[in-house]
Amino acid sequence: MCLIHGEGDGEGEGEGEGITGLSLNPPTNFATVEEGIYRSGFPRPPNLPFLRSLQLRSIVYLCTEPYPEENHNFLRSQNIRLFQFGIEGKREPFVPIPQETVTEALKVLIDVRNHPVLIHCKRGKHRTGSLVGCLRKLQGWCLSSVFEEYQRFAGAKSRITDMRFIETFDVTWLRQCLYSIIYRYQGYSSNKRRLMYREESVHKTRIASS
Repeated sequence: MCLIHGEGDGEGEGEGEGITGLSLNPPTNFATVEEGIYRSGFPRPPNLPFLRSLQLRSIVYLCTEPYPEENHNFLRSQNIRLFQFGIEGKREPFVPIPQETVTEALKVLIDVRNHPVLIHCKRGKHRTGSLVGCLRKLQGWCLSSVFEEYQRFAGAKSRITDMRFIETFDVTWLRQCLYSIIYRYQGYSSNKRRLMYREESVHKTRIASS
C-alpha cells in the first residue's frame, strides 16, 4: 500500500527558515541514481539543509514506520510530496518484498513530474538497493552490473534474498506501460529526453493527508 502525503500549504515555512546557514551534510549512503533521482539512508535533522539544496519535489520512503514529525515539517515547508511504500526490513523472520509494492514505487520514479526525487529507507542499503536494482532491470542493465551496484552500497551486509528478488522481478508489465508514456523534453537539461506518464495512466492510490 502506498500512502501519499500532499504538498505543504506554507504553514511550515517558519521551521524551514531555522535551518538556513547550516553546513550541507548529505545523508548516509547518498548518491545520484540518474539525473533527477537520488538515493540515501534516512535523512536526519543535520541533513535537511542538504536536502533543501536538491530542490526535491518528492521523496519515496520505503519503511513501514511513520515519518518523523520534524521531517514532515520540513517536507511541508518545502512543498515536497511524500510517497510511502512500507516494506519490512527485518532479516529475521524473513518477509518477502511485495512485487506489487515495488511496481508502484517504480511508477513514481519514472514519472518525471515527481523529479527531483529521493529514495530512502533506513540505511539506504537493502530496500533502497532492491528498488534501484529493479529500476536498473527496467533500464536494461545486465544482472552483473545490477548486483555490483547493489553490493557496493550494501557491502558486507548484502542479502542474497534481495538479489534473488531483483533477479526474478518481472519488468514485462512495466515495459508495456512505457508504450503509454509521453516523451517530453524537461528543464533538467536542454537535450535530454525524459519520460512522463499520461494523466489517465497514473494509478489511483490511497491519499492520506499529512
